[in-house]
Amino acid sequence: MAREPIGQLRVGLAQVNPTVGDLESNSELILEYAGKASSAGAHILVFPEMVLTGYPVEDLAMRSTFRAASKAAMNSVARSLADYGDLVSIVGYLEESPTKRPQNAVAVIHRGEIVATYIKHHLPNYGVFDEFRNFAPGDKSLVLRIHGIDVGIAICEDIWREHGPVSELAARTPGLVLVPNGSPFERNKDDLRSALVKRRAREISAPLLYVNMTGGQDDLVFDGDSIAVGAEGDLIARAPQFFDGLMMVDVDAKLGSSTPDLVISQERAPGYLKMIHGAAARLEPEAEIWQALVVGLRDYVNKNGFKSVLLGLSGGIDSAITAAIAADALGPTRVFGVAMPSQYSSEHSLADAADSAKRIGLHYRVIPIQPMVDAFITNLGLHGLAEENVQARVRGTTLMGLSNQEGHCVLATGNKSELAVGYSTLYGDAVGGFAPIKDLLKSEVWAIARWRNRVAVERGQTPPIPENSISKEPSAELRPDQKDSDSLPEYDILDQILTIYIENDGGLAGILSAGFSEELAVRVIGMVDRAEYKRRQYPPGTKVSRRAFGKDRRLPITSKWSE
Repeated sequence: MAREPIGQLRVGLAQVNPTVGDLESNSELILEYAGKASSAGAHILVFPEMVLTGYPVEDLAMRSTFRAASKAAMNSVARSLADYGDLVSIVGYLEESPTKRPQNAVAVIHRGEIVATYIKHHLPNYGVFDEFRNFAPGDKSLVLRIHGIDVGIAICEDIWREHGPVSELAARTPGLVLVPNGSPFERNKDDLRSALVKRRAREISAPLLYVNMTGGQDDLVFDGDSIAVGAEGDLIARAPQFFDGLMMVDVDAKLGSSTPDLVISQERAPGYLKMIHGAAARLEPEAEIWQALVVGLRDYVNKNGFKSVLLGLSGGIDSAITAAIAADALGPTRVFGVAMPSQYSSEHSLADAADSAKRIGLHYRVIPIQPMVDAFITNLGLHGLAEENVQARVRGTTLMGLSNQEGHCVLATGNKSELAVGYSTLYGDAVGGFAPIKDLLKSEVWAIARWRNRVAVERGQTPPIPENSISKEPSAELRPDQKDSDSLPEYDILDQILTIYIENDGGLAGILSAGFSEELAVRVIGMVDRAEYKRRQYPPGTKVSRRAFGKDRRLPITSKWSE
């Protein structure tokens, strides 16, 4: 049997970090990478989805002025890309339908002109336009002939659906498929993503090149991890996670395999010496999460124009790990820590806080809060829980005052376990502009702290997190000899229940089937459900799990439903 004729294409995958709304800088980024790709001999350059506007734009998409600005910027970028000759660029942007609806689109640009557009058929439901549109019979995929090879295009979620663009592309038998993406990081997602890309390549019987963006946007972080696979699902190349860069891929693909919507170039690309491809090693699970937290915090601070961050250093594990993340993200000179002891603060707490600051090299000061606490209690006549909460609220007020005075972004240091059960004080430890570890359970905080210290030792560096902060029993020090376990189940037990109830939506039956008592299960469920009003008022923080509060899991505040 005669073999199908084969052609070659060199494709650049631009794994880049755009900023939402910064059309000028994003345009410059596109042109910078076009120059790099052209110099490397690329025939096609593919950018992530919505790269021109940044992603996700959420309800900015509903503004006609923003849509018009996106289209104008796209036209300007297209004209500038004429400088790169025959390079075909595929650039994501925000388009507008004839009925003035926002559309997630890619423009195909050749010799300074937009020669075709493709509209994304499936929209996610995590705040991108607030709408969802299924693939309809009238929708079509887009296939372009470039140097004799028919190249199909799909955008992100379009390849996650079993029907629609994927099945339509498979029927059209392109020689190559390109998929621009804005796929947020969450732990273990990479395994699903890689398996999906390989399966789709086999279903379409064509190589598939998947490019993803990097960087942080509010509570999302994008990990790159762009991938190229062959028609049999074999790995061709893979980009490193969380790094910006241009991955060049040489692809062998069948010629003239379908009926294209547009012929850009019919002649085969001139022969060239093929590159030797590489596949970046996957990060270990703790390294993945740490890097996501670092990138998420760094981009939140830098993209929002903060010069530095400020946090309360209590000597406990949560503030110690938050300080270490901040130092890795911004450098220790941009991190300011404050110890705020009260009459109940132990000597070891102050010692551990000072040790944390010394290990990291951040700015550190001590501000005793007892005179302020006494003034509140005396003037208001507070006692019991109200008196305990005054300490947290004075600390919160102190941090926000320093933020106003000195221009820092305040970091909340609460973890997901505390946030789940409402173990925080509104306008106290819940204050801040960003909460780096809000999507980490307490047990995960301990695990990642041990990992970060181990990595430091392996590198010959000082471990950033004091061992005493990791090993001592957690306490908010609200009264003499107080421990978290006075109010909560032990964290190793609590986190197992929270995983069933929050991560897996297991409900009461799921918790009981795991062997926990009904009394304990009902108690934890009640705490979680009653704390929704607190979670709504908590600062944003990097999403690393499948079910992050605020982004993926949102309960009614007012509800009579009970498990």
